[in-house]
Amino acid sequence: MEDGYVGARTPRREDARLLTGKGRYVGAVRLPGMVHAHVVRSPIAHGTFTGCDVKAAWAVEGVLDIITPGDAANLRLPSVNVAPGQRLTSYRVLDDVIRYAGQPLAVVVAHTPQAARDAADLLDLELTELPAVVGAERALADGAPLLYPELGTNLISDFLMGDDDCLAAVEGAEHVVEMTFRMGRVSPYPMEPRGVVAHYADEELTVHISSQAPHHVREHLADAFDLTHDRVRVISRDTGGGFGGKEHLYPDELLVCLAAMRTGRPVGWTESPGDRLFATLPAREAVHRARLALDGDGRFVAMYTDVLGDLGAHPSNVGGSTFAVTATLLPGPYRFERFAVRVRCAVTTTTPTGSYRGFGQPEGTLTRERLIDEAARRLGIDRIELRLRNMLRPDELPYTTRVFQTYDSGDYPRALRTVCDMVRPVEKDDGRRRGVGYACYVESTGMGPSMDLKAIGMLAGGFETAILRMDQDASVVVSSGVVSIGQGIETALAQLAADRMGVPIERVRVVLGDTAATPYSSVGSVASRSLALGGGALTQAAARLRDKLIAIAAHRLEAAAGDLEIADGAVRVKGDPQAAVTLRELATSAWRGWDLPEGVTPGLEERVSYDPPGYTFAYGAHAAAVAVDPETGGVELEGYWVVNDAGVLVNPASVEGQLLGGVVQGIGEALTEQIVYTEDGQPITEYLLPTTREVPDIEVVMLETPSTVTPGGMKGAGESGTIGPPAAIANAVAAALPEIADRITDVPLTPAVVWSLLAASRG
Repeated sequence: MEDGYVGARTPRREDARLLTGKGRYVGAVRLPGMVHAHVVRSPIAHGTFTGCDVKAAWAVEGVLDIITPGDAANLRLPSVNVAPGQRLTSYRVLDDVIRYAGQPLAVVVAHTPQAARDAADLLDLELTELPAVVGAERALADGAPLLYPELGTNLISDFLMGDDDCLAAVEGAEHVVEMTFRMGRVSPYPMEPRGVVAHYADEELTVHISSQAPHHVREHLADAFDLTHDRVRVISRDTGGGFGGKEHLYPDELLVCLAAMRTGRPVGWTESPGDRLFATLPAREAVHRARLALDGDGRFVAMYTDVLGDLGAHPSNVGGSTFAVTATLLPGPYRFERFAVRVRCAVTTTTPTGSYRGFGQPEGTLTRERLIDEAARRLGIDRIELRLRNMLRPDELPYTTRVFQTYDSGDYPRALRTVCDMVRPVEKDDGRRRGVGYACYVESTGMGPSMDLKAIGMLAGGFETAILRMDQDASVVVSSGVVSIGQGIETALAQLAADRMGVPIERVRVVLGDTAATPYSSVGSVASRSLALGGGALTQAAARLRDKLIAIAAHRLEAAAGDLEIADGAVRVKGDPQAAVTLRELATSAWRGWDLPEGVTPGLEERVSYDPPGYTFAYGAHAAAVAVDPETGGVELEGYWVVNDAGVLVNPASVEGQLLGGVVQGIGEALTEQIVYTEDGQPITEYLLPTTREVPDIEVVMLETPSTVTPGGMKGAGESGTIGPPAAIANAVAAALPEIADRITDVPLTPAVVWSLLAASRG
């Protein structure tokens, strides 16, 4: 059975549960005596909360509690990622200073959701409105309203990464391409909304929550309420999508827990659809002013980028790290003699920004790949040849970039050549203009080295722990701190364990998502790390447990360990299947402490914590074919092609599904999705997710270059699909419309945007 499961398209075991209505979602949790909370949110973007008349609300039948800022004055949540010089590192859960529309101002608890909502509508909020400021550029302009007057500025962090002499290299280069790019604010928009059911009894807080990081949530709850960590249990069984938006504890979720502690009743809450766009943290919004410098032969001399990120009302759990990650991955798969990125982060009167699948990498890829295409156009060089001329070769890896990322393994030129061979443009004379665009990227995955996280200001560890046990009946139990968020990790871990331990996959149980039953995971399932790190720890635990089984069998069979193999449910002598002892016999003996060799302890359980020596780096190349209607500005995506390398593929079907889903999200970012605010800070709630009409057939080729870092050779794959589409589609539109190519800089490329650019060029 060696390697019988790893690499196989094993059907996802969780699907049987999820597709038959047996998913263990928060919305299905029902506890005796459970009551319901409603969160009251600010209708204004900036101002002060001066009071609240609650008399009418208390008169509603069934109301149990009303929580206002005075009841939670000391409750705060931290920024776990702290950028250099960051001026704000925590924030109040209920603040009487309002800094965005949708900010929680109160919580009403009642016997039914309807009663809680009715009472909330009767709260008489006393608010004093102040001027709003929307957009990071406006926030830094002279005379802009200040969100934190005591700071004297809306600039929260400002730092440089890379070479100090990069600007000089740019200014001295033969050719310089300079462009400014703007990325729209987008929402993670998972299928399952955020939700919490909290219960406080016997001085213990138990919280059911839709989360990507239950141990992380437990830490923040315990610290906020001054509870010892053993008195807080967080359960997150099935999470119906996270995409980064559920990687931390939100103020409204903490307030539901406070309500449970105050009322002594289980309290449930689910985010309403109308609240999603300004309650769940959005991401991406940034302005990049970038310069690409080349010599006379088209070699990349230097690249300098000024990244201005919009933090929203305050630094969230991730602070400005999204923009820092943009900086670290901006070089992509290319060589640069000099490279630098200035990162600035500003607060605005909008919803705080946070994590979203890709975490800063689609933004950087858009900037770099558009600059390369524009350089090729201006210099008269083929855009594929320009990329290949500057692309790192396999024999140059591992390679450390000018912004300190050490790429582990891969063949970047092969990915680009492969995707070029896949492209089949549509040829049709229908009055529309057509073009094909390309984008290449390197993706940071397997976020982990704990001391590296400390060095960059992240208040978390990066290791993962796996507990692997073989019970007396030779069944196997895997326990891990990562969680299932739809990425198929439950199946992938089972595949690894079944292969390494020589048992059928049906005999493997995987335990995830309960802080009382799983090992500690500081950050959980984020940053494409679940399999690279959780699987890496499991691979090491399985090697130890396998060695122990072999040692016990060698003692029983009076054979050398090197002469034994695990096959067909037994440990046997190679070439002599009759000389064998079953796994069940060995496991029973081990748990009874019978017939063990000297120095071998009873039981069959291994616990391994894997703190990786470095990150792993996946990579890929995308191509998009578009048709643009010059009369309306409408962009139709007619074909999309993906080449991706995520190292060893434990389950190719799951990886392919992750790539496809990621591409669809990237298409939305490129063409349709954006949260827009009015001048007074009100979000416009029309939000256009891509449908089957906007998404063409997507062809995927998956390469496999094992990581030299991870035990098992895996790299992350969960975010790869999102990284290429904005750049590839923007390049395709620029190719179709060369007269405005230098102005294809902002996403989304809605019909209105494209039509306006065309109209301006005609004028």
